[in-house]
Amino acid sequence: MNRSTPPVTARTATSADVDAIVATLTSAFFDDPLWGPAFPDRERRTAQASAMWRVFAASALRYPWTLVTAHVESAALWIPPGGTDLSPEEQETFEEFLVGITDRATADGLLDILAILEAAHPQTEPHFFLSLLATHGDHRGHGLGMGLLAENLARIDALGAAAYLESCNPANNERYERAGFRELDRVTVPSGHVVSTMWRPARR
Repeated sequence: MNRSTPPVTARTATSADVDAIVATLTSAFFDDPLWGPAFPDRERRTAQASAMWRVFAASALRYPWTLVTAHVESAALWIPPGGTDLSPEEQETFEEFLVGITDRATADGLLDILAILEAAHPQTEPHFFLSLLATHGDHRGHGLGMGLLAENLARIDALGAAAYLESCNPANNERYERAGFRELDRVTVPSGHVVSTMWRPARR
């Protein structure tokens, strides 16, 4: 990371943090250029998106790699090498779940996005995958997200592992580049929005 990234107090999340993690994810991604329009009904977006984020947040706790700041102002959900966003059981019921919390068209759109992003994952080298990084809207602008990312990457570097992420908002690309990531590819979702996939080589 660079010297302008402020240090943060990071800790491993527990099941007691799930509600706060979901609140942070829902706030952070409400107007995100990818995930905002994926829930087109703004009146129901908070309820629908928070239900989906809860599944991902709870499932990520299968691994000891979800890190949060002291009061969960920022959260980072990492999937370790060989891991998956959802368990096989969760994956099996996920489509039905999405239809239930949204509608068929919205669920199909979400599934299309997730399938496109999954297909873009590199297969050549084991790596940690940053599934979600979010800072609650009430706490943006203080460097918490990048500070948390710096702590995450220090732990990954200690293992000599590579890291991968999907930058859904081009405004964040430069920040990720300063953290050592480089653009790997660009993928386009059905809405026409472009997502940059980014790779950070192992530090050995």
